[in-house]
Amino acid sequence: MRTVGQELVAGLKARGVEVVFGIPGVHTIELYRGLAGSGVRHVTARHEQGAGFMADGYARVSGKPGVAFVITGPGLTNILTAMAQARAESVPMLVISGVNRRDSLGKGLGLLHELPDQAALVRALCPTFHIGSPEDLGPALDAAFAAMLSDRPGPAHIQIPTDVMPLPCAPLPPPVVPALPSPDPASLDAAADRLARCARPVILAGGGAKRAEAPLRAMAEALSAPVVQTVNARGLMHGHPLTVPATASFDSVRRLIAAADQVLAVGTELGRTDYDAFLRGDFPDISGMIRIDIGAGPLSREAAAVRLHGDAGAVLSALLPRLTPKAGEGAVRAAAAREAAWAEMPNELQPMLALVEAMRDALPGSIHVGDSTQLTYAPYYYYDHDAPARAFMSCTGYGTLGYAPGAAVGAAIAAPGVPVLCLIGDGGLQFSAAELRTAVDERLNIRFVVWNNAGYREIADYMRSAQTPVIGCDPSPLNLAPFAQACDLPFVSVTADPAALAAAIRADGPRLIEIVVP
Repeated sequence: MRTVGQELVAGLKARGVEVVFGIPGVHTIELYRGLAGSGVRHVTARHEQGAGFMADGYARVSGKPGVAFVITGPGLTNILTAMAQARAESVPMLVISGVNRRDSLGKGLGLLHELPDQAALVRALCPTFHIGSPEDLGPALDAAFAAMLSDRPGPAHIQIPTDVMPLPCAPLPPPVVPALPSPDPASLDAAADRLARCARPVILAGGGAKRAEAPLRAMAEALSAPVVQTVNARGLMHGHPLTVPATASFDSVRRLIAAADQVLAVGTELGRTDYDAFLRGDFPDISGMIRIDIGAGPLSREAAAVRLHGDAGAVLSALLPRLTPKAGEGAVRAAAAREAAWAEMPNELQPMLALVEAMRDALPGSIHVGDSTQLTYAPYYYYDHDAPARAFMSCTGYGTLGYAPGAAVGAAIAAPGVPVLCLIGDGGLQFSAAELRTAVDERLNIRFVVWNNAGYREIADYMRSAQTPVIGCDPSPLNLAPFAQACDLPFVSVTADPAALAAAIRADGPRLIEIVVP
Protein backbone atom coordinates (compact mmCIF):
# COMPACT_ATOMS: atom_id res chain seq x y z
CA MET A 1 0.00 0.00 0.00
CA ARG A 2 1.26 3.47 -0.82
CA THR A 3 1.83 6.16 1.78
CA VAL A 4 -0.05 9.40 2.29
CA GLY A 5 2.80 11.24 0.56
CA GLN A 6 2.62 8.96 -2.45
CA GLU A 7 -1.18 9.09 -2.67
CA LEU A 8 -1.03 12.88 -2.41
CA VAL A 9 1.07 13.07 -5.56
CA ALA A 10 -1.17 10.55 -7.28
CA GLY A 11 -4.16 12.69 -6.31
CA LEU A 12 -2.51 15.78 -7.74
CA LYS A 13 -1.76 14.00 -10.99
CA ALA A 14 -5.36 12.79 -11.22
CA ARG A 15 -6.41 16.44 -11.01
CA GLY A 16 -4.21 17.44 -13.93
CA VAL A 17 -1.10 18.60 -12.07
CA GLU A 18 2.02 18.16 -14.22
CA VAL A 19 4.56 20.36 -12.39
CA VAL A 20 5.43 21.04 -8.76
CA PHE A 21 7.71 23.90 -7.70
CA GLY A 22 9.57 23.69 -4.42
CA ILE A 23 12.61 23.06 -2.28
CA PRO A 24 12.89 19.68 -0.53
CA GLY A 25 13.58 19.48 3.19
CA VAL A 26 13.52 17.01 6.04
CA HIS A 27 9.85 17.81 6.65
CA THR A 28 8.74 16.93 3.11
CA ILE A 29 10.86 13.89 2.24
CA GLU A 30 7.78 11.69 2.12
CA LEU A 31 6.16 13.98 -0.43
CA TYR A 32 9.23 13.63 -2.61
CA ARG A 33 9.00 9.86 -2.29
CA GLY A 34 5.64 10.29 -3.99
CA LEU A 35 7.14 12.40 -6.77
CA ALA A 36 9.64 9.70 -7.72
CA GLY A 37 8.36 7.82 -10.75
CA SER A 38 5.06 9.73 -10.79
CA GLY A 39 5.67 11.62 -14.01
CA VAL A 40 5.08 14.91 -12.20
CA ARG A 41 7.94 17.29 -12.93
CA HIS A 42 9.71 18.97 -10.03
CA VAL A 43 11.34 22.39 -10.46
CA THR A 44 13.76 23.42 -7.72
CA ALA A 45 13.54 27.07 -6.74
CA ARG A 46 16.25 28.90 -4.84
CA HIS A 47 13.84 30.36 -2.26
CA GLU A 48 10.32 29.36 -1.31
CA GLN A 49 9.02 32.79 -2.27
CA GLY A 50 10.46 32.12 -5.73
CA ALA A 51 8.67 28.76 -5.81
CA GLY A 52 5.41 30.57 -5.09
CA PHE A 53 6.02 33.10 -7.85
CA MET A 54 6.82 30.22 -10.23
CA ALA A 55 3.50 28.60 -9.36
CA ASP A 56 1.82 31.96 -9.95
CA GLY A 57 3.36 32.46 -13.41
CA TYR A 58 2.60 28.87 -14.36
CA ALA A 59 -1.05 29.28 -13.37
CA ARG A 60 -1.51 32.55 -15.25
CA VAL A 61 -0.23 31.10 -18.50
CA SER A 62 -1.58 27.53 -18.27
CA GLY A 63 -4.95 28.33 -16.70
CA LYS A 64 -4.40 25.49 -14.21
CA PRO A 65 -3.46 25.79 -10.53
CA GLY A 66 0.24 26.18 -9.82
CA VAL A 67 1.46 23.85 -7.07
CA ALA A 68 4.32 24.33 -4.60
CA PHE A 69 5.83 22.04 -1.95
CA VAL A 70 7.41 23.75 1.07
CA ILE A 71 8.62 22.68 4.48
CA THR A 72 6.93 23.68 7.69
CA GLY A 73 7.93 26.89 9.47
CA PRO A 74 10.29 29.01 7.35
CA GLY A 75 9.25 27.33 4.12
CA LEU A 76 5.67 28.39 4.67
CA THR A 77 6.45 31.87 5.99
CA ASN A 78 8.74 32.46 3.01
CA ILE A 79 5.99 31.63 0.52
CA LEU A 80 3.28 33.71 2.21
CA THR A 81 4.20 36.79 0.14
CA ALA A 82 3.66 34.87 -3.08
CA MET A 83 0.35 33.57 -1.74
CA ALA A 84 -0.75 37.11 -0.94
CA GLN A 85 0.18 38.21 -4.46
CA ALA A 86 -1.86 35.32 -5.89
CA ARG A 87 -4.82 36.27 -3.71
CA ALA A 88 -4.71 39.89 -4.87
CA GLU A 89 -4.50 38.86 -8.53
CA SER A 90 -7.01 35.95 -8.42
CA VAL A 91 -4.40 33.32 -9.33
CA PRO A 92 -5.09 29.66 -8.38
CA MET A 93 -2.14 28.37 -6.35
CA LEU A 94 -1.97 25.31 -4.12
CA VAL A 95 0.72 25.34 -1.44
CA ILE A 96 1.33 22.00 0.28
CA SER A 97 3.46 22.16 3.37
CA GLY A 98 4.62 19.90 6.12
CA VAL A 99 3.86 20.59 9.76
CA ASN A 100 5.33 19.06 12.90
CA ARG A 101 4.04 15.77 14.24
CA ARG A 102 0.51 15.71 15.59
CA ASP A 103 1.30 15.24 19.27
CA SER A 104 3.52 18.36 19.30
CA LEU A 105 1.21 20.92 17.71
CA GLY A 106 0.59 23.99 19.81
CA LYS A 107 2.74 22.78 22.72
CA GLY A 108 5.87 24.88 22.20
CA LEU A 109 8.30 21.99 22.50
CA GLY A 110 11.08 23.74 20.58
CA LEU A 111 10.98 21.39 17.59
CA LEU A 112 12.74 22.27 14.36
CA HIS A 113 10.72 24.78 12.28
CA GLU A 114 8.04 24.96 14.97
CA LEU A 115 5.33 27.64 14.84
CA PRO A 116 2.67 28.29 17.49
CA ASP A 117 -0.16 27.80 14.97
CA GLN A 118 0.99 27.43 11.38
CA ALA A 119 -2.48 27.21 9.88
CA ALA A 120 -3.49 30.46 11.57
CA LEU A 121 -0.86 32.32 9.54
CA VAL A 122 -2.45 31.09 6.33
CA ARG A 123 -6.08 31.38 7.34
CA ALA A 124 -6.05 35.17 6.99
CA LEU A 125 -5.10 34.74 3.32
CA CYS A 126 -6.91 31.68 2.06
CA PRO A 127 -8.57 28.36 2.95
CA THR A 128 -6.28 25.92 4.75
CA PHE A 129 -6.85 22.17 5.20
CA HIS A 130 -5.21 19.92 7.79
CA ILE A 131 -4.54 16.24 7.05
CA GLY A 132 -4.89 14.63 10.48
CA SER A 133 -5.23 11.09 9.12
CA PRO A 134 -5.01 9.27 5.76
CA GLU A 135 -8.80 9.48 5.47
CA ASP A 136 -8.60 13.28 5.32
CA LEU A 137 -6.49 13.37 2.15
CA GLY A 138 -9.09 12.90 -0.58
CA PRO A 139 -11.66 15.33 0.91
CA ALA A 140 -8.93 17.92 1.50
CA LEU A 141 -7.75 17.74 -2.14
CA ASP A 142 -11.32 18.05 -3.40
CA ALA A 143 -12.02 21.00 -1.10
CA ALA A 144 -8.78 22.78 -2.03
CA PHE A 145 -9.41 22.45 -5.78
CA ALA A 146 -13.01 23.56 -5.35
CA ALA A 147 -11.85 26.61 -3.42
CA MET A 148 -9.37 27.53 -6.17
CA LEU A 149 -11.57 26.85 -9.19
CA SER A 150 -15.28 27.09 -8.43
CA ASP A 151 -15.33 30.64 -7.07
CA ARG A 152 -12.96 33.57 -7.31
CA PRO A 153 -9.57 31.95 -8.04
CA GLY A 154 -6.84 32.29 -5.45
CA PRO A 155 -4.47 30.32 -3.24
CA ALA A 156 -5.27 27.34 -1.04
CA HIS A 157 -3.12 25.50 1.50
CA ILE A 158 -2.85 21.91 2.69
CA GLN A 159 -0.64 20.95 5.63
CA ILE A 160 0.39 17.40 6.50
CA PRO A 161 2.07 16.45 9.81
CA THR A 162 5.38 14.68 9.41
CA ASP A 163 4.04 11.61 11.21
CA VAL A 164 1.04 11.38 8.84
CA MET A 165 3.00 11.57 5.57
CA PRO A 166 4.47 8.01 5.84
CA LEU A 167 1.24 6.31 7.01
CA PRO A 168 -0.34 3.70 4.71
CA CYS A 169 -3.10 5.23 2.61
CA ALA A 170 -5.80 3.50 0.57
CA PRO A 171 -6.08 4.57 -3.08
CA LEU A 172 -7.99 7.81 -3.40
CA PRO A 173 -11.38 7.83 -5.13
CA PRO A 174 -11.70 9.74 -8.41
CA PRO A 175 -11.56 13.51 -7.98
CA VAL A 176 -14.77 15.43 -7.44
CA VAL A 177 -14.96 17.95 -10.28
CA PRO A 178 -15.90 21.38 -8.86
CA ALA A 179 -19.27 22.62 -10.07
CA LEU A 180 -19.13 26.02 -11.72
CA PRO A 181 -21.89 28.54 -10.99
CA SER A 182 -24.22 29.62 -13.76
CA PRO A 183 -26.77 32.43 -13.90
CA ASP A 184 -30.49 31.71 -14.07
CA PRO A 185 -32.34 32.34 -17.36
CA ALA A 186 -34.34 35.21 -15.84
CA SER A 187 -31.13 37.12 -15.04
CA LEU A 188 -29.80 36.50 -18.55
CA ASP A 189 -33.07 37.79 -20.01
CA ALA A 190 -32.93 40.88 -17.81
CA ALA A 191 -29.37 41.60 -18.93
CA ALA A 192 -30.29 41.08 -22.58
CA ASP A 193 -33.23 43.47 -22.21
CA ARG A 194 -31.05 46.24 -20.81
CA LEU A 195 -28.43 45.72 -23.54
CA ALA A 196 -31.11 45.81 -26.26
CA ARG A 197 -32.28 49.22 -25.03
CA CYS A 198 -28.89 50.95 -24.75
CA ALA A 199 -27.28 53.15 -27.40
CA ARG A 200 -23.83 53.86 -25.89
CA PRO A 201 -22.67 50.72 -24.09
CA VAL A 202 -19.18 50.24 -22.67
CA ILE A 203 -17.60 46.95 -21.60
CA LEU A 204 -15.14 46.80 -18.69
CA ALA A 205 -12.98 43.67 -19.07
CA GLY A 206 -10.79 42.34 -16.28
CA GLY A 207 -8.51 39.37 -15.74
CA GLY A 208 -11.50 37.06 -15.43
CA ALA A 209 -12.17 37.61 -19.15
CA LYS A 210 -8.67 36.83 -20.41
CA ARG A 211 -9.62 33.30 -21.54
CA ALA A 212 -12.88 34.45 -23.09
CA GLU A 213 -11.57 36.47 -26.04
CA ALA A 214 -13.87 35.01 -28.71
CA PRO A 215 -17.20 35.59 -26.89
CA LEU A 216 -15.96 38.96 -25.58
CA ARG A 217 -15.15 40.10 -29.11
CA ALA A 218 -18.49 38.82 -30.37
CA MET A 219 -20.30 40.68 -27.58
CA ALA A 220 -18.41 43.92 -28.24
CA GLU A 221 -19.15 43.72 -31.96
CA ALA A 222 -22.81 42.86 -31.41
CA LEU A 223 -23.24 45.89 -29.14
CA SER A 224 -20.75 48.20 -30.91
CA ALA A 225 -19.24 48.67 -27.45
CA PRO A 226 -15.73 49.93 -26.61
CA VAL A 227 -13.86 47.46 -24.38
CA VAL A 228 -11.83 49.04 -21.56
CA GLN A 229 -9.20 46.61 -20.28
CA THR A 230 -7.63 46.40 -16.86
CA VAL A 231 -3.95 45.52 -16.77
CA ASN A 232 -4.77 41.81 -16.29
CA ALA A 233 -6.93 41.82 -19.43
CA ARG A 234 -4.30 43.32 -21.72
CA GLY A 235 -3.84 41.34 -24.91
CA LEU A 236 -7.56 40.80 -25.44
CA MET A 237 -8.76 42.00 -28.86
CA HIS A 238 -5.30 43.23 -29.87
CA GLY A 239 -5.53 46.00 -32.46
CA HIS A 240 -9.33 45.75 -32.63
CA PRO A 241 -11.17 49.02 -33.39
CA LEU A 242 -13.24 48.59 -30.20
CA THR A 243 -10.35 47.97 -27.81
CA VAL A 244 -9.31 50.57 -25.22
CA PRO A 245 -6.14 49.18 -23.58
CA ALA A 246 -5.80 52.02 -21.07
CA THR A 247 -6.35 52.45 -17.37
CA ALA A 248 -9.77 53.60 -16.21
CA SER A 249 -7.93 55.96 -13.87
CA PHE A 250 -7.40 58.33 -16.82
CA ASP A 251 -9.91 61.18 -17.21
CA SER A 252 -10.38 60.29 -20.88
CA VAL A 253 -11.43 56.73 -20.10
CA ARG A 254 -13.63 57.87 -17.24
CA ARG A 255 -15.42 60.25 -19.63
CA LEU A 256 -16.07 57.31 -21.95
CA ILE A 257 -17.53 55.30 -19.06
CA ALA A 258 -19.55 58.25 -17.69
CA ALA A 259 -21.12 58.83 -21.11
CA ALA A 260 -22.24 55.19 -21.40
CA ASP A 261 -25.93 54.41 -20.97
CA GLN A 262 -25.06 50.82 -20.05
CA VAL A 263 -21.90 49.35 -18.53
CA LEU A 264 -21.18 45.62 -18.83
CA ALA A 265 -18.44 44.58 -16.38
CA VAL A 266 -16.88 41.22 -17.26
CA GLY A 267 -14.52 39.42 -14.88
CA THR A 268 -13.25 42.51 -13.11
CA GLU A 269 -13.13 43.15 -9.38
CA LEU A 270 -13.30 46.89 -10.00
CA GLY A 271 -10.22 47.17 -7.80
CA ARG A 272 -8.88 50.56 -6.88
CA THR A 273 -5.44 50.07 -8.42
CA ASP A 274 -7.20 49.52 -11.76
CA TYR A 275 -9.95 52.13 -11.51
CA ASP A 276 -8.61 54.79 -9.13
CA ALA A 277 -4.82 54.63 -9.23
CA PHE A 278 -4.56 58.34 -8.42
CA LEU A 279 -6.76 57.96 -5.31
CA ARG A 280 -9.20 60.68 -6.38
CA GLY A 281 -12.34 58.82 -5.38
CA ASP A 282 -14.52 60.34 -8.12
CA PHE A 283 -15.10 57.35 -10.40
CA PRO A 284 -18.32 57.60 -12.44
CA ASP A 285 -21.47 56.05 -11.01
CA ILE A 286 -21.83 52.61 -12.60
CA SER A 287 -24.37 51.21 -10.13
CA GLY A 288 -26.70 50.44 -13.06
CA MET A 289 -24.16 48.04 -14.58
CA ILE A 290 -24.58 44.45 -15.65
CA ARG A 291 -21.89 42.49 -13.87
CA ILE A 292 -20.45 39.06 -14.75
CA ASP A 293 -18.15 37.39 -12.22
CA ILE A 294 -17.34 33.88 -11.09
CA GLY A 295 -16.79 35.03 -7.49
CA ALA A 296 -19.85 35.41 -5.28
CA GLY A 297 -17.98 37.77 -2.97
CA PRO A 298 -16.81 40.29 -5.58
CA LEU A 299 -20.19 40.08 -7.31
CA SER A 300 -22.00 41.22 -4.18
CA ARG A 301 -19.65 44.04 -3.17
CA GLU A 302 -20.73 46.68 -5.69
CA ALA A 303 -24.21 47.86 -6.62
CA ALA A 304 -25.41 46.49 -9.96
CA ALA A 305 -28.69 46.34 -11.87
CA VAL A 306 -28.10 42.73 -12.94
CA ARG A 307 -25.63 40.23 -11.52
CA LEU A 308 -24.63 37.18 -13.56
CA HIS A 309 -22.77 34.61 -11.47
CA GLY A 310 -20.50 32.41 -13.56
CA ASP A 311 -17.43 32.01 -15.74
CA ALA A 312 -16.99 34.97 -18.09
CA GLY A 313 -16.79 32.92 -21.29
CA ALA A 314 -19.76 30.72 -20.42
CA VAL A 315 -21.99 33.63 -19.40
CA LEU A 316 -21.11 35.71 -22.47
CA SER A 317 -21.82 32.70 -24.67
CA ALA A 318 -25.20 32.22 -22.99
CA LEU A 319 -26.03 35.91 -23.32
CA LEU A 320 -25.07 36.34 -26.99
CA PRO A 321 -28.00 34.36 -28.54
CA ARG A 322 -30.41 36.62 -26.64
CA LEU A 323 -29.10 39.73 -28.45
CA THR A 324 -29.76 41.23 -31.86
CA PRO A 325 -26.60 42.86 -33.24
CA LYS A 326 -26.88 46.62 -33.58
CA ALA A 327 -24.99 49.33 -35.43
CA GLY A 328 -23.37 52.09 -33.47
CA GLU A 329 -20.43 54.42 -33.14
CA GLY A 330 -18.46 52.24 -30.75
CA ALA A 331 -15.32 52.27 -32.89
CA VAL A 332 -15.41 56.08 -33.07
CA ARG A 333 -15.83 56.36 -29.29
CA ALA A 334 -13.05 53.83 -28.68
CA ALA A 335 -10.65 55.61 -31.04
CA ALA A 336 -11.31 58.94 -29.34
CA ALA A 337 -10.69 57.37 -25.92
CA ARG A 338 -7.43 55.78 -27.09
CA GLU A 339 -6.15 59.04 -28.53
CA ALA A 340 -7.06 61.02 -25.43
CA ALA A 341 -5.61 58.36 -23.11
CA TRP A 342 -2.31 58.46 -24.96
CA ALA A 343 -2.25 62.24 -24.54
CA GLU A 344 -2.71 61.73 -20.77
CA MET A 345 0.32 59.45 -20.52
CA PRO A 346 2.97 61.21 -18.40
CA ASN A 347 5.74 62.46 -20.67
CA GLU A 348 8.42 60.46 -18.89
CA LEU A 349 6.49 57.20 -19.43
CA GLN A 350 5.94 57.52 -23.18
CA PRO A 351 9.56 56.56 -24.06
CA MET A 352 9.30 53.57 -21.70
CA LEU A 353 6.13 52.40 -23.45
CA ALA A 354 7.99 52.65 -26.77
CA LEU A 355 10.58 50.24 -25.36
CA VAL A 356 7.93 47.73 -24.28
CA GLU A 357 6.21 47.95 -27.65
CA ALA A 358 9.57 47.43 -29.37
CA MET A 359 10.06 44.23 -27.37
CA ARG A 360 6.55 43.04 -28.23
CA ASP A 361 7.11 43.66 -31.94
CA ALA A 362 10.57 42.07 -31.88
CA LEU A 363 9.13 38.79 -30.53
CA PRO A 364 5.47 38.53 -31.59
CA GLY A 365 3.38 36.29 -29.34
CA SER A 366 5.93 36.33 -26.53
CA ILE A 367 5.01 36.34 -22.85
CA HIS A 368 5.85 39.50 -20.88
CA VAL A 369 6.24 39.11 -17.11
CA GLY A 370 6.74 42.41 -15.32
CA ASP A 371 7.98 43.30 -11.88
CA SER A 372 7.18 46.46 -9.95
CA THR A 373 9.51 48.83 -11.82
CA GLN A 374 9.39 51.98 -13.92
CA LEU A 375 9.54 49.93 -17.11
CA THR A 376 6.20 48.26 -16.25
CA TYR A 377 4.40 51.36 -14.99
CA ALA A 378 4.11 52.63 -18.57
CA PRO A 379 2.25 49.54 -19.88
CA TYR A 380 0.13 49.57 -16.73
CA TYR A 381 -1.30 52.88 -17.91
CA TYR A 382 -1.55 52.07 -21.62
CA TYR A 383 -0.48 49.01 -23.55
CA ASP A 384 -1.97 46.72 -26.20
CA HIS A 385 -0.25 43.34 -25.98
CA ASP A 386 -0.60 41.01 -28.96
CA ALA A 387 -2.01 37.91 -27.21
CA PRO A 388 -4.34 37.35 -24.24
CA ALA A 389 -3.05 35.90 -20.95
CA ARG A 390 0.53 36.63 -22.03
CA ALA A 391 1.27 39.94 -20.30
CA PHE A 392 1.11 40.36 -16.54
CA MET A 393 2.98 42.29 -13.89
CA SER A 394 3.16 42.82 -10.15
CA CYS A 395 3.03 46.61 -10.04
CA THR A 396 -0.69 46.68 -9.21
CA GLY A 397 -2.72 44.99 -6.50
CA TYR A 398 -0.35 43.57 -3.90
CA GLY A 399 2.61 45.11 -5.75
CA THR A 400 5.44 42.71 -4.89
CA LEU A 401 9.05 43.49 -5.76
CA GLY A 402 11.11 40.54 -6.99
CA TYR A 403 8.08 38.79 -8.49
CA ALA A 404 9.12 38.59 -12.13
CA PRO A 405 12.07 36.13 -12.25
CA GLY A 406 10.15 33.33 -10.55
CA ALA A 407 6.94 34.07 -12.42
CA ALA A 408 8.86 34.07 -15.71
CA VAL A 409 10.19 30.59 -14.91
CA GLY A 410 6.66 29.33 -14.26
CA ALA A 411 5.37 30.99 -17.44
CA ALA A 412 8.12 29.44 -19.56
CA ILE A 413 7.39 25.97 -18.19
CA ALA A 414 3.67 26.43 -18.85
CA ALA A 415 4.29 27.40 -22.49
CA PRO A 416 7.25 25.40 -23.87
CA GLY A 417 8.76 27.00 -26.94
CA VAL A 418 7.22 30.43 -26.35
CA PRO A 419 9.80 33.16 -25.63
CA VAL A 420 9.40 34.85 -22.26
CA LEU A 421 10.56 38.35 -21.35
CA CYS A 422 11.18 39.12 -17.68
CA LEU A 423 11.01 42.90 -17.14
CA ILE A 424 12.56 43.95 -13.84
CA GLY A 425 14.43 46.83 -12.24
CA ASP A 426 17.90 46.65 -10.77
CA GLY A 427 16.40 47.02 -7.30
CA GLY A 428 13.75 44.33 -7.74
CA LEU A 429 16.29 41.94 -9.25
CA GLN A 430 18.20 41.87 -5.97
CA PHE A 431 15.10 40.50 -4.22
CA SER A 432 15.21 37.30 -6.24
CA ALA A 433 18.36 37.23 -8.36
CA ALA A 434 19.05 33.58 -7.50
CA GLU A 435 16.00 32.40 -9.45
CA LEU A 436 17.92 33.06 -12.69
CA ARG A 437 19.87 29.90 -11.89
CA THR A 438 16.61 27.94 -11.89
CA ALA A 439 15.93 29.24 -15.39
CA VAL A 440 19.37 28.09 -16.48
CA ASP A 441 18.96 24.67 -14.84
CA GLU A 442 15.64 24.17 -16.62
CA ARG A 443 17.02 25.42 -19.97
CA LEU A 444 14.26 28.00 -20.33
CA ASN A 445 14.08 30.54 -23.14
CA ILE A 446 13.82 33.67 -20.98
CA ARG A 447 15.26 37.06 -21.76
CA PHE A 448 15.84 38.89 -18.47
CA VAL A 449 15.54 42.61 -19.20
CA VAL A 450 16.88 44.78 -16.36
CA TRP A 451 15.92 48.45 -16.17
CA ASN A 452 19.05 49.73 -14.44
CA ASN A 453 18.55 53.18 -12.99
CA ALA A 454 20.87 52.41 -10.07
CA GLY A 455 18.37 52.45 -7.26
CA TYR A 456 14.74 52.89 -6.34
CA ARG A 457 14.17 55.80 -8.73
CA GLU A 458 10.38 55.70 -8.61
CA ILE A 459 10.34 55.88 -4.81
CA ALA A 460 12.86 58.70 -4.87
CA ASP A 461 10.61 60.65 -7.25
CA TYR A 462 7.66 60.16 -4.91
CA MET A 463 9.71 61.37 -1.95
CA ARG A 464 10.71 64.49 -3.86
CA SER A 465 7.11 65.17 -4.90
CA ALA A 466 6.08 64.83 -1.24
CA GLN A 467 8.92 67.20 -0.26
CA THR A 468 10.46 64.46 1.83
CA PRO A 469 14.24 63.97 2.03
CA VAL A 470 15.28 61.14 -0.26
CA ILE A 471 16.61 58.42 2.04
CA GLY A 472 17.29 54.76 1.34
CA CYS A 473 16.68 54.90 -2.41
CA ASP A 474 20.21 54.37 -3.72
CA PRO A 475 21.15 50.72 -3.16
CA SER A 476 24.07 49.94 -5.45
CA PRO A 477 23.05 47.74 -8.40
CA LEU A 478 24.60 44.43 -9.28
CA ASN A 479 27.50 44.57 -11.71
CA LEU A 480 25.41 42.83 -14.30
CA ALA A 481 28.12 41.64 -16.71
CA PRO A 482 29.88 39.35 -14.19
CA PHE A 483 26.53 38.49 -12.62
CA ALA A 484 25.29 37.23 -16.01
CA GLN A 485 28.51 35.25 -16.38
CA ALA A 486 27.95 33.71 -12.94
CA CYS A 487 24.48 32.67 -14.14
CA ASP A 488 25.92 31.23 -17.38
CA LEU A 489 23.84 33.71 -19.40
CA PRO A 490 24.95 35.79 -22.39
CA PHE A 491 24.96 39.50 -21.54
CA VAL A 492 24.09 42.59 -23.55
CA SER A 493 24.03 46.19 -22.36
CA VAL A 494 22.04 48.78 -24.33
CA THR A 495 20.80 52.31 -23.87
CA ALA A 496 17.10 53.13 -23.67
CA ASP A 497 16.79 53.04 -27.45
CA PRO A 498 13.92 50.97 -28.95
CA ALA A 499 15.90 49.83 -32.00
CA ALA A 500 18.91 48.70 -29.97
CA LEU A 501 16.70 46.92 -27.46
CA ALA A 502 14.71 45.19 -30.21
CA ALA A 503 17.93 43.91 -31.78
CA ALA A 504 19.07 42.52 -28.43
CA ILE A 505 15.67 40.88 -27.89
CA ARG A 506 15.65 39.23 -31.33
CA ALA A 507 18.94 37.45 -30.69
CA ASP A 508 18.09 33.81 -30.17
CA GLY A 509 18.05 32.13 -26.78
CA PRO A 510 18.08 33.12 -23.11
CA ARG A 511 20.18 36.09 -22.04
CA LEU A 512 20.43 38.98 -19.61
CA ILE A 513 19.85 42.39 -21.21
CA GLU A 514 20.66 45.55 -19.30
CA ILE A 515 18.99 48.85 -20.20
CA VAL A 516 21.28 51.56 -18.85
CA VAL A 517 19.23 54.54 -17.66
CA PRO A 518 21.09 57.86 -17.37
